[in-house]
Amino acid sequence: MHGWSYLHTTHSPGISKRSVQMKLYNQSKREFCLTFLCFFSMLGLCALLGLAGPVMTITVEEKATQLFPKLNQSQLAAGPFLVKTPALSPYHHQLWLIATMILDSSKDQSFEKWFQLSVSIEGVPTDHSSSAPLSETPHNRSRQLICSSNDGCEPLSILHLSQLSHTHLIVLMRFHGLEDIVSWTTVKEVLFYYKTYNPSFTKLEIWVRFVFLLIAFLASCWFGHSLRKYPVSDWAIEQKWLSVLLPMLILYNNPVFPLVFLMDSWLPSFLDSLFQSSFLAALLLFWLCLYHSLRQNDRKLVSFYLFKLLLVGWMWLVVIVASTMQRLNELHHPLYSAPSDTNHFYFFKVCFFTAGGIYTLYLL
Repeated sequence: MHGWSYLHTTHSPGISKRSVQMKLYNQSKREFCLTFLCFFSMLGLCALLGLAGPVMTITVEEKATQLFPKLNQSQLAAGPFLVKTPALSPYHHQLWLIATMILDSSKDQSFEKWFQLSVSIEGVPTDHSSSAPLSETPHNRSRQLICSSNDGCEPLSILHLSQLSHTHLIVLMRFHGLEDIVSWTTVKEVLFYYKTYNPSFTKLEIWVRFVFLLIAFLASCWFGHSLRKYPVSDWAIEQKWLSVLLPMLILYNNPVFPLVFLMDSWLPSFLDSLFQSSFLAALLLFWLCLYHSLRQNDRKLVSFYLFKLLLVGWMWLVVIVASTMQRLNELHHPLYSAPSDTNHFYFFKVCFFTAGGIYTLYLL
């Protein structure tokens, strides 16, 4: 009935247990092949949608020599640079401002130099009224300029805004400490790149999440309807776990995901990270419990589940704390750069990979 026949008896040494038999174990070769064909067809459709769909990010370039007010040759090294971002909307989601120095290629020199980056940000509202500063004082951060004679200068991360609540941003930048590089080289140009999420990609992501959310909800309803007549004590361990994983899959697709773009708050993004991490943790716990259940029929909380819960909970907690700290840093410090400011995450990396290694050994 609805994919399950009642009852199936499983015999093991000293134990006889009846459970609701799953249709998966009674499929013919043709049904088994059709099941996998449908799965890989859906997987191929998703891959095709990703390849044929819009690009994830878009980048707009602007040259320092075209800024107003005009800069002389000596000011190209340290600024000040006054830029205005292209038009922004909530669908752009995030903004990265990146700078790249172009040096005179005739002077074969390689060098590394630390400097102090100072940035002031003002937001222009939707009605294009007077701009208002996003903070009372300029933001300051240390950056390192790395230039080589072969590859030129590496890009500099200026700022990263994880929430966009203004139509335009006016950014004033100064590179304190780079004034003296003009004594041994010539700065020909400074290129600024405004990198954001593609609004078309964002809208596609919203629709794709909604479709998979609907599929997960319908699958949960169908699963609950199919087993409604059978007591939970007669369910197989796979069926019990599916009753947990399917609701977690609904949360993984995040029913409140559009609030990320509609609310000027950190909470929707935090919930998105929480739901995804929780589903992946539940999936890890599922595989661990399912694999060990083949060799152990006594599944008491302390002897069977406790260590598994502590191990997977360890990894889940590390991911949640690390992602929350990074999110708060991005919100309160626009100059925060994850690739260069993650030294304090080494502890979390060690904890996570240690737990991952123990998980792998315990699984085997």
